[in-house]
Amino acid sequence: MSEDAELAPRIVPRSEHPISRNDIDKNAVKVLYRLNKAGYRACLVGGGVRDLMLGRRPKDFDVGTNARPNEVRRLFGNSRIIGRRFRLVHVYFQDGDVVDVSTFRRDPDPDEQSAPGELLITSDNSYGTPRQDAFRRDFTVNALFYDIADFSVIDYTGGIEDLRKQLIRAIGDPGVRFREDPVRMLRACEFAGRLGFGIEAGTQEAIHQHRRELEKASPARVTEEIAQLLRCGHAGAAMQWMLELGLLEVLLPEAYAMLAADERGLGSFGQILPVVDRLVSGGRELPDTTLLAALLLPKIMLRRDDVEGIGQRPMSRAAIEELVEEESEPLLARFTVSNLKSQQIRRALVGFFRLCEPRASVAERLRLTRRPFFGDSLVLFELLVLATGEGKEALAEWQALARRRTGPTAAIAQPAAAAQPAAEAPARARVRRRRRRRG
Repeated sequence: MSEDAELAPRIVPRSEHPISRNDIDKNAVKVLYRLNKAGYRACLVGGGVRDLMLGRRPKDFDVGTNARPNEVRRLFGNSRIIGRRFRLVHVYFQDGDVVDVSTFRRDPDPDEQSAPGELLITSDNSYGTPRQDAFRRDFTVNALFYDIADFSVIDYTGGIEDLRKQLIRAIGDPGVRFREDPVRMLRACEFAGRLGFGIEAGTQEAIHQHRRELEKASPARVTEEIAQLLRCGHAGAAMQWMLELGLLEVLLPEAYAMLAADERGLGSFGQILPVVDRLVSGGRELPDTTLLAALLLPKIMLRRDDVEGIGQRPMSRAAIEELVEEESEPLLARFTVSNLKSQQIRRALVGFFRLCEPRASVAERLRLTRRPFFGDSLVLFELLVLATGEGKEALAEWQALARRRTGPTAAIAQPAAAAQPAAEAPARARVRRRRRRRG
């Protein structure tokens, strides 16, 4: 623990900070009060406090306590202990809300790790004090506590000052913190992009120096963090930080194609992420598979342009499918993407190129709208049109066909489901006729 940890925390009384209980999720308040009345320390912790201090509406309201998971479980009948690397309690409510309750933790001792001498944390269930819990967190702005006992905000690490300076700063030695958990480097870029903050110079230097540590991180956690970054509404700014600090070359080299395509005059693919941000900020829900496909699309289009330039003729559908398979494999292997989602990503990309083909008959195009991948492919088509400003008429036509499919002509979209019973009915009739002839 650093020497700063021995200093008294900064305690901001209710009269001097902007957080009100009315701004906190009602179920989180219920959890805080029940823990407090049972004699436990209970605080709102992490990003929820940060966002409330900034006047923002938090996405999550997490609770920290000195009660152990089993004690929390006994206190809340509507709860369940989850996790192995990091055990916490989910408290469930009838309205569908879930409140995360975690026990205050400390940095684990080296001999408690599965790989002695390795800084990468593989077990995070060493319980501690609120002070120890604050210093084991990633960034100062995420280490603020709101104490339900007296409604004060407690700052052990200088987070309030960094909020004022609009800085993302690692707690302690950033090189050590990023080697303990490399995913923190991605989170620094996401927070900086989402909050519009800068990243403190020492933290930037450590990210660039230790960027290869991300290769040791759990693929599942990296995948989850990338998906969250793409959905944060500020993916463009976050990706710019990743580019400047060298994280793109480690995790998403495919994203470089967005810039290369613009340089070669193939369109403003660099606007794809700003378009995604506008849609997400406007309340549009985009699935992870579509977002990952959007990252791959510029690279595949560049390769197609190269192949067709050499061969002097358009690629066949079969050749495009092979190209999509080849170009998507590295990203899908790098991340933890299920076979089902991998298939959805590839089909969305192949379907996108089908939408770009010269016009076919209305019947052929309607058949295409009934394919399972059509919805994802149409979203990719929309993203590209909004990014480049080209193909607006074609997009409008495809969207009209999509509405037609789900409108008065929805029955046209059902032959695939109805085909099987229709094929079986004559067979049953023939069997009955044969019986009648024998009789």
